[in-house]
Amino acid sequence: MTIIDNAVYVDGRRFADPASLEQTYELMASSRGMAWIGMFRPGPAEMKSLAAEFSLHELAVEDTIVAHQRPKMERYDDVLFTVLRPARYLDETETVEFGELHIFTGPDFVITIRHAETPGLSSTRTRLEADPELLALGPEAVLYAILDQVVDDYEPVVAGLENDIDEIEDQLFAGDPHVSRRIYQLSREVIQFQRAIHPLKDMLARLEAGFEKYRVNVELQRHLRDVEDHIELVTARADSFRQLLQNALTVDGTLTANRQNEASAAENEQMKKISSWAAILFAPSFVGSIYGMNFDIMPELHWAFGYPFALALMFSVGAAMYFVFKRKGWL
Repeated sequence: MTIIDNAVYVDGRRFADPASLEQTYELMASSRGMAWIGMFRPGPAEMKSLAAEFSLHELAVEDTIVAHQRPKMERYDDVLFTVLRPARYLDETETVEFGELHIFTGPDFVITIRHAETPGLSSTRTRLEADPELLALGPEAVLYAILDQVVDDYEPVVAGLENDIDEIEDQLFAGDPHVSRRIYQLSREVIQFQRAIHPLKDMLARLEAGFEKYRVNVELQRHLRDVEDHIELVTARADSFRQLLQNALTVDGTLTANRQNEASAAENEQMKKISSWAAILFAPSFVGSIYGMNFDIMPELHWAFGYPFALALMFSVGAAMYFVFKRKGWL
C-alpha cells in the first residue's frame, strides 16, 4: 500500500480516516481541518494528484519521485518542502542504515513520504495525537515533532559508532589484520552520517529566522530550540568520530610499518646466521676439496704430517671465522 496512514484532524483531534486521497480532498473542503497524509514511495500518478490538490511545486514533486536527495529545506510560496535523512544503527551487522524522508507542509496539510522501510512515523503521530493542544497548532507542530524524532533517533547511531570505534582501538593493538578495512568502512559511514546531520543546523536556523514572519507559536519555538540543542551535540560527536578514525588510520599505518620492520630485521638476523654458518662450513670444504684432487706433484701429498695439517687447517680456519662472526653479533 502506498498510503500508510491518512487522517484529517480538527482542533488537534483525529476527525476522520479517509480511505483514499479523493475522500481526503472532500473532507478538507467541508471540515476545514488539517490533513496528514503518510505515504511510502508514491508513484507519479499519486504525486500528480497531490500536486494538483495542494499546489505543490513541480520541482519539489520531481525531487520526491526521483528521490536520492540531500537533506534540504525549500519554500515554494506557502508550502515548505523538507528532505531529511533518518538513520538507525543495526546491531546485527554493526552498520548504519540511512533512509530518506520528504515532508510537504502547507497551511492546512502535511504530506510525509518515506523512501525507505524505516523510520516509521507511527510513534510521532501517536505522540501528537496524545497531545491535542500541540497538534492543534497545525502543520508546523507536525514538522517539528518529526524533526525531533529524526534527531532523537540519531542518538543510538552515535552510541553504536562510538562502540565500534572503541572496538577498533582494541583491534589496532591486538594486531588484527582486518582492522584497516573496518576503519575505512566505518569512516564511510561517519561521512554519510555527517552529510545527513550537518545541513540540519542551517535548516533549523532558517526555521528560527521565520518565527516572527510566520507567527510561529511560542511553544513550537521552544520545541525547535530543543531540537537545535540536540543537533549541536550530535554534530560535535560525529565530527570527533571523524578525527578519531583519522588518528586510528595513522596509528594503524605506523604499527603496520613497525611490524614490517621487525619482520625484516628478524629475517636479516636469520640471513646473517645462515650466511655465517655457510662461510664457516665452506672453509673446511674448500681445504678438503683442494687436497682431495690427489695430484702427484702436490707438496703435502706424501708428507707424513699432511693429513693432520689439513685437519688442523680446516678446524683453525672454521674456528677463526666463528669467533669473527660471533664478535660481530651474527651468531
